[in-house]
Amino acid sequence: MSTQPWLPPDGVRRTSQVITVSVGMFKGREFRCPAADALKARGYLPVQPVPRRRERLEHFTLGPFMAACDARNRAATSGSSPGRQRSAPLHDGLRAWSEHGTAMYEAAFPADPSCPLTEVAERWTYRYRPSGSDSRDTEEYHFTVWGRCLATSDGTHRELRLPVHRLGRTLPPDGFIAAAALVLAEGVPGPLPEHVRIVEFALLDGRTRQLFAGSRAQALALYREHGPTALADILNGQEYRPGPSCAECPYVRACPALRATPGLLGVEAEGRPRRTWSVTNGRNYRVCPARDHMRRLRLPVADSVERDATAERGRAVHAYLAHRHGHGSPRPCTAEVPDQWVPDGFDLPDHERVLGARLLRRHAAVCPLRCVQDGTDVRTEPRVVRHDTAADVVVIADPDLLYRDGNSWVWRETKTSAAERRSSRPLLELYPQLALAVLLVARGDLGGSPARARVELEVLRPGGADLEIIDPFAPANRTAAEQIVRSMVAVWHGDDQFTPAPGRSCERCEVARWCSASLVAEAAA
Repeated sequence: MSTQPWLPPDGVRRTSQVITVSVGMFKGREFRCPAADALKARGYLPVQPVPRRRERLEHFTLGPFMAACDARNRAATSGSSPGRQRSAPLHDGLRAWSEHGTAMYEAAFPADPSCPLTEVAERWTYRYRPSGSDSRDTEEYHFTVWGRCLATSDGTHRELRLPVHRLGRTLPPDGFIAAAALVLAEGVPGPLPEHVRIVEFALLDGRTRQLFAGSRAQALALYREHGPTALADILNGQEYRPGPSCAECPYVRACPALRATPGLLGVEAEGRPRRTWSVTNGRNYRVCPARDHMRRLRLPVADSVERDATAERGRAVHAYLAHRHGHGSPRPCTAEVPDQWVPDGFDLPDHERVLGARLLRRHAAVCPLRCVQDGTDVRTEPRVVRHDTAADVVVIADPDLLYRDGNSWVWRETKTSAAERRSSRPLLELYPQLALAVLLVARGDLGGSPARARVELEVLRPGGADLEIIDPFAPANRTAAEQIVRSMVAVWHGDDQFTPAPGRSCERCEVARWCSASLVAEAAA
């Protein structure tokens, strides 16, 4: 928890003396921005809000599933449900995923006559009014939950079912479970329960996992143990974390961490929805607009495609180098690679493990740490996020390494290849992330002196390492980079439908399962 006093940025004002915290804020995932959560919870809004155009298609991945459950509940009870009403049409992939998830939910939770639970008409909210002066100048605290809320007819049992795409390898944070338990134990409306239960369920395969089950007293004890510290972390959040959440963030103009780079993408259009874009998005869209859209929705992918042996070897090599470059005093890598070099979380077949070690030994000849003085000269896998205000697009890049050569910053990308043969295509076309890097470095975006600023491509092959140097200030390189980036962005920027483009790429599409136009899906049917 930060020891610095919490201060809002310029350009926002407090509009409510009620602090409202959604339980989801306690998860603190990488896709959340701690500072934005703190501002939202404390009731701050922009002084000059900017009207934003909404996407034509539904972009809330779990929204259609929740709406389907609400509709089913209304039909069963002939009553009303507070569920979210869909106002935007669904992409074909999201519709397929939502229908699948609804079927999995019905199979995971069949009717149980021994403990009949029915959906409540209104989700619970925990309310607390401080008895004396409050350090946050707050009249009342509200905690809200999101999910399927059920209770017995007499109110003695409450259950919260949390939809997720698939069950994670680890449990959610203790603070998240404790906060959810508190809302179930003390929330209104309805009589306070005797027993509460919290369960996750995976829409992908119908698996469930119990997070908490106990008496009301046990739920309150759990919150006393883990909740207050977790709540303070949320409300005192001061880390601005630009990234995917910027697309929906109302505080973008007030954010001190999101640098504006008007004209970066070479596209201007008024009235378009604010979006995020990365070179990975651009490559996916170029192959198939539907693939990019479904990846953005984070629909579950086919592990056989996403985590095939070759791709996993490349990721393992990157993870090894990132750990080697980013921990301890920076020292140039050597050709001595341990036999058990594969980082935790990667499972490589023997031939890929052996090849990966060989590639890592080749890296020693071109290790960039030979140029640095201390740890402040190295940034491993940093996230570079810029807001092209002309296009209203938040651009996200993840360099493999930024390092300082003298007073100049160098952008290094590292690739691995099992082949010795070099491609004849221009490097910026072959690796579009280099084109984006050229534009950012040429604009002086990374700071430092331009004297030695450059973009580097390191390709590790079994027979050696290639190191290509790209001068971002050369007019030909900059012109080529501008054309490549603009060609990847222009059509996507104006697309609202993301129509599938079936073809040979369907064979290696990791989200083909959710696409009715996929040739792979047709063949399987």
